[in-house]
Amino acid sequence: MTGDLQKRGSLVLKQCVGCGQQISDQFLLFALDGYWHCRCLTCSCCFTPLAQIGTSCFTRSGMILCRSDYLRLFGTGGVCRGCRSSIPAGEMVMKAKSYMFHIRCFVCSVCWKQLVPGDRFHCENGTLFCDQEKLTGSESSRTRLHSSVQDGSADQRDQLIER
Repeated sequence: MTGDLQKRGSLVLKQCVGCGQQISDQFLLFALDGYWHCRCLTCSCCFTPLAQIGTSCFTRSGMILCRSDYLRLFGTGGVCRGCRSSIPAGEMVMKAKSYMFHIRCFVCSVCWKQLVPGDRFHCENGTLFCDQEKLTGSESSRTRLHSSVQDGSADQRDQLIER
């Protein structure tokens, strides 16, 4: 055996970071710079095998965490620009520029139309205007609401996101 690798015929076996045993299972995970049996990579809080509940894991303060426990322990809530009340960590929100809104609060400030993914709108100093209302800014400042994360460029569009 050489380090964490052992040859079995033409197959190179990896050693599990969690239990130290060789991994001969059909599936294995690579996380935190090491290989894991699917059963060994578990949340430090709820002990659920992470392969059963998603495709990501989080690490902080020496713990490996599922998304739910990470948000419970370390998630930070925000404040809704519309109603000024708190937004719990993990709740779906709407974002326009740097402002966050509860989904129910993401409405035109003039006609109170609910804005949904695909709607055109304008955000001026945290105030929302639907496409039918007269814009106070330039035409070029209009944007289209998307429901998927964009490429993160400087021209990032307002979107429905989950924090």
